[in-house]
Amino acid sequence: MFITDIELINFRNYKHLKTEFDQKVNIILGQNAQGKTNLLEGIYLTSIGRSFRTNHDSEMVKFGEEQAKIKLQAKKEILDTSIEIILRRDAKKSIKKDGVNVRKSSELLENILIVIFSPEDLKIVKDEPEKRRKFIDRELCQIQPLYYDSLYHYKKTLIQRNTYLKEENPDNSLLDLWDTQLAKYGAKIIHMREKFIRKISNFSGKIHGSITNRKESLFLEYNPNILYKEDKDEQEGYFYDEIKKAFRNDLRLRTTTRGPHKDDISFFVNGINMRSFGSQGQQRTCALSLKLAELNLIREETGEEAILLLDDVMSELDVERQEYLIKTLKENQIFITTADIDRQLLSSFPEAKLIQIENGTIAEV
Repeated sequence: MFITDIELINFRNYKHLKTEFDQKVNIILGQNAQGKTNLLEGIYLTSIGRSFRTNHDSEMVKFGEEQAKIKLQAKKEILDTSIEIILRRDAKKSIKKDGVNVRKSSELLENILIVIFSPEDLKIVKDEPEKRRKFIDRELCQIQPLYYDSLYHYKKTLIQRNTYLKEENPDNSLLDLWDTQLAKYGAKIIHMREKFIRKISNFSGKIHGSITNRKESLFLEYNPNILYKEDKDEQEGYFYDEIKKAFRNDLRLRTTTRGPHKDDISFFVNGINMRSFGSQGQQRTCALSLKLAELNLIREETGEEAILLLDDVMSELDVERQEYLIKTLKENQIFITTADIDRQLLSSFPEAKLIQIENGTIAEV
């Protein structure tokens, strides 16, 4: 799979940009605030219909304009595909896939497969649990439409339940309607997350060992807020019981305290918890291993090579990690943003396409 071209109209700081891409390596040059990450955001948006930077579509519409347009073409193993998205400042976005209207963003899933790696991802090991949950959700939503559906319904129900808990004297029988729904969708989420983390741990462990010349072994542990049960029906029943047990505490705190919205992941290197005791170098190597593992997992699950977006991350890695990253990306189309032309980077990718961005336009390199 690779992206052939993209067109942006009134998207972020782009008035109008249309450009073609190399099917392997594209290096996007430009100083800060010129639009490099905005271009990657436009690409990423076509994968699951939402940004990796904001939850508000209106923020992606150019200031002073009422709507923005993103149109992308890609070649896949069997069929070519096109995605067109219209973002509106005061209305819902509209999406077309191969010229046909898409009712829900979930219909984009498994279409354009993208992994993004940014400086923020380098902090995934040591930052708050929300970052790690977002990592799980972002990846699973791409490759498993059922997960996207379950997560959507779970979050919607969670918001409704939390809103009702803030009412005076909430009725327990009414809460039971939401408790049943949380247990139904939450149990599915837990099962899919457990399977995903088991697989990604296996992939990332092999990669981590290779990066460190077998000196270190990496293991990921799923820390579910509701204890994992292998049987799916048992999981749903256990989830429901745990919510009921937490009722008084939820009522006191006016929020739902149990469920996968409280899940976490632990990273262990040679048996040591990296969040508490890992060096910055070890934590970054874990993050790199995790991102490369995503590519392997997508390949196994879909048979396609995912597209990798490297957003200003090369300068954050030491030479050894850069070389490993470059060496392992021969099969994937990659987009690399950087502020400066790095001689070593160019020598590693002699046939790369260079795209110079200046204030939302393409300039001569």
